Amino acid sequence: MVRKIKAKLVLRLRSEGLSRRQIAAQGMSRHSVDAVIAAADAAGLSYDEAAGMPDADVYARLFPGRGEHESVYAQPDWSEVHRELARVGVTLKLLHSEYRDACATADSPAMGYDRFCKTYQHHVLVSGLASRVGHKAGQSVEVDWSGKTMMLADPVAGTQTKVFLFVGCLPFSRYAFVEPALDMKQDTWLRAHIAMFDWFGGSVPRIVPDNLKTGVISHPREGQIILNDAYREVAAHYSAAVLPGRVRKPKDKASVENTVGNIATQVIAALRGQTFRTLPQLREAIYERMRAYNAQPFQKRPGSRAAVFDAEERPLLRPLPAVAYEISRWIYGRKVRKDGHVVFEKNFYSVPYAHVGSSVDLRITETTVEIFDGHTRLSSHLLPPAGVINSHHTQWRPAPW
Repeated sequence: MVRKIKAKLVLRLRSEGLSRRQIAAQGMSRHSVDAVIAAADAAGLSYDEAAGMPDADVYARLFPGRGEHESVYAQPDWSEVHRELARVGVTLKLLHSEYRDACATADSPAMGYDRFCKTYQHHVLVSGLASRVGHKAGQSVEVDWSGKTMMLADPVAGTQTKVFLFVGCLPFSRYAFVEPALDMKQDTWLRAHIAMFDWFGGSVPRIVPDNLKTGVISHPREGQIILNDAYREVAAHYSAAVLPGRVRKPKDKASVENTVGNIATQVIAALRGQTFRTLPQLREAIYERMRAYNAQPFQKRPGSRAAVFDAEERPLLRPLPAVAYEISRWIYGRKVRKDGHVVFEKNFYSVPYAHVGSSVDLRITETTVEIFDGHTRLSSHLLPPAGVINSHHTQWRPAPW
């Protein structure tokens, strides 16, 4: 296969003084090496001139027209195929079916599905684009904690505080978000999600986390995935479902895994020369670094994470809820006393008298305590000021007649 001749490599090795036999030892046939050298001499092409040219251009300069052929099949607009694949529910199978119908109408020969897929992948490779097979715009976000950490420093006290980094990434555009935190507890995990959706300016239908105890209670190989109630609530507030990556399957969230790896360079290393005393100060510096990271041009395709996000993904995000989510925690199996109250932190909250003696669940937010029997809310009370104990909060209901 002449297309496998590495013409530019041959010219470079030749310029370094290697013999033809030594060049051929790098994985090419002696005949191919001779052909490249003869063609270069005939064209007057040296490595100094070829060094700044892409490999394909060097090959075309030495062997013009070789390997080119005209397809007998009608060619779709591959750029349009690439754009359509970004839309929800659109697959290569659907696009091939539409292409085949268009060919039948125009009485043109249509390529089969396998060739259609391979030609699309070739278009992606040649154009330097990212394949749209597997990820749709505005459909999922991958989240995780970074293994690398940062530090807050107090030069006066001589102390340091560890800072953990929450990472979120939209796999379609690779648009990323990082939030610093002082711990990895459940409330911190949830607040990071809220900050992430605010950063994106919208939400997506699927959240793909790792199997963290802050979010996933149980993830069996077969059977129902059991989510932490608070995590399930925050996802529902943003009209999303939590679909954890499979155990020991890092490819299920490859985008965030790759982004986590870049954080060490883009954030931690870039800010290593600065000292941060407060979390808000560090957060602002990290946000600035992430804006720069998302704006960096791709190495192998046009545009940047921010450009793809703004043009193709942001319009497809779901609107944020009108009311911000309020972090909560649950206390299960609290027994209703004979006086029709349950106890929480040495204060008493009323429950309808019919539930005396039964077990109820408490949902605690920063301002209220809600009492539930299963999914039914029985009552809701404002929390007293900090330090207050032995206070009774009773909602009297008129007796039914």
